[in-house]
Amino acid sequence: MTKTWFITGANRGFGRIWAEAALRRGDRVAATARDIGALTDLAAAYGDRLAPLALDVTDRDGVFRAVARAHAHFGGLDVVLSNAGYGCMGAVEEMTVEAARANFDTNVFGTLSVIQAAVPLLRAQGHGHILTVSSIGGVVSFPTAGVYTATKHAVEALSEALAGEVAGFGIKVTIIEPGSFATDFRASIAHAPAMADYDGVRAAVMANFKPEMSGNPQATADAILKVVDAETPPLRLLLGTGPLPLIRQVYARRLAAWEEWAEVSAAAHGQR
Repeated sequence: MTKTWFITGANRGFGRIWAEAALRRGDRVAATARDIGALTDLAAAYGDRLAPLALDVTDRDGVFRAVARAHAHFGGLDVVLSNAGYGCMGAVEEMTVEAARANFDTNVFGTLSVIQAAVPLLRAQGHGHILTVSSIGGVVSFPTAGVYTATKHAVEALSEALAGEVAGFGIKVTIIEPGSFATDFRASIAHAPAMADYDGVRAAVMANFKPEMSGNPQATADAILKVVDAETPPLRLLLGTGPLPLIRQVYARRLAAWEEWAEVSAAAHGQR
């Protein structure tokens, strides 16, 4: 059966790839972008199966209008994919409050607006699948990426809570967690003014990210389609070969630290 999608940030990167994959197999897509001129070729190729919508996800009223318009235009929505976002990079000391707030406005509050606009409609129709785009940075934080990874940790927590709240309404939730991919994500990165004090940390972080580690973003499309077609989709889906080995290491260290300090933790409970 064909599905009807609502996708934010569909003009490039993963959003574009996943929108095209859905359209190629015959699905219908309401694709949003700040500049819908970037969707002209898709509109020409797929005709009325594509509904291009201009949207900045930081415009909460605009998000609600766009979701409602897409729902009315196609007569329902099966998949709501909150993909729009960008990276704000810099050491925590380097980051301005204004830059951090702007990153949260897009990545977290933009996602929240999409969810809150979609849930009443999906609940009323009795089904739907919400996909939120996190990152390996939503599970593991990295030096000089504190604000960006904080936004993705927030998306993870928000989505996990949502999944428990809406399961009884027939609504599924999946958090997409990409590792390193050769997308144009670097074009969507804002950098804080650099302090020389952190140059060594920056160099060490960059040394860990080698070009050969990056996956082919086109290969992610099949994974996304399999998830939205699954009768019982996962709450979380890692993309790429890099995230799982790293997560195993990180969680092993976390568990070891919690175990090492277990007596101190237990003593902190006190007597009742």
